Amino acid sequence: MALDFDLGDDVAALRTELRALVDQHVPVDFLGACTDDPADLATAQAFCRTLAADGQLCPAWPSEYGGRDASPWEQTAVREEMWAAHEPRGAQYMGVNWVGPTIMRHGTPEQRAQHLPAIASGEVIWCQGFSEPDAGSDLASLTTSARREEPGDAWVVNGQKIWTSYATMAQWCFLLARTSKEERRQQGLTVFLVPMDDPAIEVRPIASMLGPHHLNEVFLDELRVGDDAVLGEVGNGWQVVQEVLAFERVGIARYARCERLLQWASAALGDAWDELPEELHTRWTRMLVHCRRARLLAYRVVAQQSAGAVQPGDAAAYRIAVTTLDQESADILVELAPAAPAGAEGERFRRAVDDHWTYSRAATVSSGAIEIQRVLLARAMLADRGIR
Repeated sequence: MALDFDLGDDVAALRTELRALVDQHVPVDFLGACTDDPADLATAQAFCRTLAADGQLCPAWPSEYGGRDASPWEQTAVREEMWAAHEPRGAQYMGVNWVGPTIMRHGTPEQRAQHLPAIASGEVIWCQGFSEPDAGSDLASLTTSARREEPGDAWVVNGQKIWTSYATMAQWCFLLARTSKEERRQQGLTVFLVPMDDPAIEVRPIASMLGPHHLNEVFLDELRVGDDAVLGEVGNGWQVVQEVLAFERVGIARYARCERLLQWASAALGDAWDELPEELHTRWTRMLVHCRRARLLAYRVVAQQSAGAVQPGDAAAYRIAVTTLDQESADILVELAPAAPAGAEGERFRRAVDDHWTYSRAATVSSGAIEIQRVLLARAMLADRGIR
């Protein structure tokens, strides 16, 4: 039996349309929105509005929320094509991939009406207030607190978040805070939808050896929000976050960029490709196989999401495979890039490889460290065997 990744004629046509939009609206040397050049962020914001006008920003969303009721496989194609092109949606993928779907599932009618059209039109950026200095992979140990202000219906939030992507440019934050102390740390947590322009919120960028970056510290000092900021039930935030993380971890199609760069290598090197050592050719081929493996694992999770249930072990297995691929493919590409001849294409290839290698260093830490993913996978495998 052959392994077939063909998702049908509709998806193939969509890929062609998306690539044409990228070619038309995104500069050929674009390497992401988070750079020293403000024009890159402006490019991403404008491209989001272009996608939205074309119905391609969140096609799988219901039409009542700004989508076009497309299949999850069309949304997967959007995810893959955008990541392969260095994510010209910028920070919007966060709102599209998991903030919006989570608000659809847990939000009040008023919250859905307020937030979903803005995400679907590409007009708003979200950030995620989860990790803290002493609560990263062990998220349940967070200490940011939200206490009920009596009398009234206000909540007062105090605490610090760290590694908060896009906080300097975001209008809203998907914030997790402790609203009560319970027997288990996972209990008593609540999600709040918080406006980032509130003067009680301070954002400090985190300097990095990687150069321009999107990570920040966020400080909340007596931030007051109402009951209308609570997403879902008070105290049920952990269940919401587990759902969020499953969407987030499959939401970045890292394998698509890896495969695009690996396929580009032979074209960028030209005649020099045939002169490479056989050992490099073998490793390059192995990485292409690993791209297909990661894609298959992603599609398994997408199928589960479509059926309404994601197995934690499958999400963890995908995350392990794709973050490892990100780093291993980057190492191969760094060895290949110097052989690219002088000229515009060779220089673009080297810059893209350098960018990929730089950001791949954090792949096994962001959105859940690989060690934690291995624990989740091990637990799932033991549970399948009846071992607790």
